[in-house]
Amino acid sequence: MAQVLEFKLPDLGEGLTEAEIVRWLVQVGEVVAVDQPVVEVETAKAMVEVPCPYGGVVTARFGEEGTELPVGAPLITVAVGEPASDVQTEGSGNVLVGYGTSEAPARRRRVRQGQPTPAPAGRAAAPTGVFGAANGQVGAPEVADGADMADGPVPVISPLVRRLARVNGLDLRELSGSGPDGLILRADVEYALRALAATARPATPTAEPQMAPAQTAAPVPPAATASATTTAPSPAGTRVPLKGIRGAVADKLSRSRREIPDATCWVDADATELMRARTAMNASDGPKISLLALLARICTSALARWPELNSTVDTEAREVVRLDQVHLGFAAQTERGLVVPVVRDAHTRDAESLTAEFARLTEAARAGTLTPRELTGGTFTLNNYGVFGVDGSTPIINHPEAAMLGVGRIVPKPWVHEGELAVRQVVQLSLTFDHRVCDGGTAGGFLRYVADCVEQPAVLLRTL
Repeated sequence: MAQVLEFKLPDLGEGLTEAEIVRWLVQVGEVVAVDQPVVEVETAKAMVEVPCPYGGVVTARFGEEGTELPVGAPLITVAVGEPASDVQTEGSGNVLVGYGTSEAPARRRRVRQGQPTPAPAGRAAAPTGVFGAANGQVGAPEVADGADMADGPVPVISPLVRRLARVNGLDLRELSGSGPDGLILRADVEYALRALAATARPATPTAEPQMAPAQTAAPVPPAATASATTTAPSPAGTRVPLKGIRGAVADKLSRSRREIPDATCWVDADATELMRARTAMNASDGPKISLLALLARICTSALARWPELNSTVDTEAREVVRLDQVHLGFAAQTERGLVVPVVRDAHTRDAESLTAEFARLTEAARAGTLTPRELTGGTFTLNNYGVFGVDGSTPIINHPEAAMLGVGRIVPKPWVHEGELAVRQVVQLSLTFDHRVCDGGTAGGFLRYVADCVEQPAVLLRTL
């Protein structure tokens, strides 16, 4: 006798209370194994697969793609104990999202193009696509849902992009992607939708409208005019829900602005010697060192001398808590928006280790596979907005941290060097800090030390 077990959306940790269903990985009637991923969800922190702790036959799914479910809401029901089911029927008991399970997860059954997928009775089987990024294969193309099927794979990675096109009736086969190797990005889909909306609007008359005779025009009472004004529809435009990562960013930045009395100071620095030092370090056959890693190494050294900036404010206790470890966040722009992965214990790492960790976390951010732990717990943020081609910025502090160092682009500029005018590699450094934890003297000392290390990397060697 089969027993039907209900699997609920598990506790996602890190204060997360809900998740959006992005893509179902199983159909009703399909056989699943213990710890097999059954649904892909997006939280405010990351996109993750949820493994089911039961093995058996899926009897029901709860929620359509795009639906938000709270923690504890039913996800699926599984009939276990069927004699015909050649699967494990004992639960693993470990379903923590983003961290996998204690046992090696069963490999999900892959459906080849053209092979039918089991579907519930009375319902046609929908074509199933291959989503490469689910296994960390960044850049691998996918075959999207029915409207996106073609002779070859459609170059789309993000299921959010695919869903955006599907719900708006847009055929991805007709788009040319602006990403690497023709990858279709969300911006491509949004641009196509705006173009379609523009062509769908009625043409504006070119001739002046004929005025009605004056005697036929009836006066409009002021009250009626006011009523018509107040009940007029809102201006047409695209509404973007503040949810998922965009909603989490909005909430955090709004809270930062409400709670933190921030101030910003900045300085221009001659980065010529730092760039030369990096070139010399990378001249050997060993692992290459990134510029971001060198800046991070300078930051951790500066924080050791000005620990006030590696702190947080306990508002209830009215205390500044200076933190012992430096967990360095860095801003990473992805297709899903801006995320801030965290390098744990950055103060214990050398430049080579920092380079490797930055690369790993950046790749995971672009693939949407960062875990909640990799997106939280930062104590200080390094923001390299120079990659966007800008010189300066006044960034908002990543609450509940106390400071953020911003780095602009490094470009050749006229500079007085050793008493003579020369062309040097110049960068603007900015520090936004919480004025509750320190005053301008501390912030200025920190920023000046960072600038000195950029201008003369030997300063860092003397202070190690």
